[in-house]
Amino acid sequence: MALIDLLPPNYKNSIEVIELQGAFEHWTEALKIAKEDLFLQINVSSATWGLNMWEKALGIEIDVSKPLEYRRTRIMSKLRGAGTTTKEMIQNVAESFSNGQVTILEYNSQSRFEIKFTGTFGIPPNMGDLTAAIEEIKPAHLAYSYVYIFRTHGQLKPYTNEQLQAYTNTTLKSGELI
Repeated sequence: MALIDLLPPNYKNSIEVIELQGAFEHWTEALKIAKEDLFLQINVSSATWGLNMWEKALGIEIDVSKPLEYRRTRIMSKLRGAGTTTKEMIQNVAESFSNGQVTILEYNSQSRFEIKFTGTFGIPPNMGDLTAAIEEIKPAHLAYSYVYIFRTHGQLKPYTNEQLQAYTNTTLKSGELI
């Protein structure tokens, strides 16, 4: 809507007022676009240039050479990891990095836990960053390890050699099968 339309009808006959409102309209449109962009920065999933501020506020090292999705994942992980550490918190953080389901197995008598990747085959990407996030949120006295799921030879028996020839050993173990 044009600014002139917000004024009483008698102002629409004044050339000076029309020109002045036209000049103001340029600035109000620029302010509207800037406001919408600012609101995008409030939400981590839509933030771009605002990721720097999120990272700074959360004490995360700022690395603008990394993709936006990678940076968003780290921020979301840090936000999920705020507060008292629980099994569910560790699970949420691990799932945010692996993009799949994770099960946390506790061994309280041994002061350790396992992070089992049940929703993906093979080793998920960003394991270094996941390890850093887990180290930051877990209690210092607890040890932990990762458990990965790989496809076994027994699971490949239904397939013929011709069907499997297109795959490497790594892709077959990682679940990237037909």
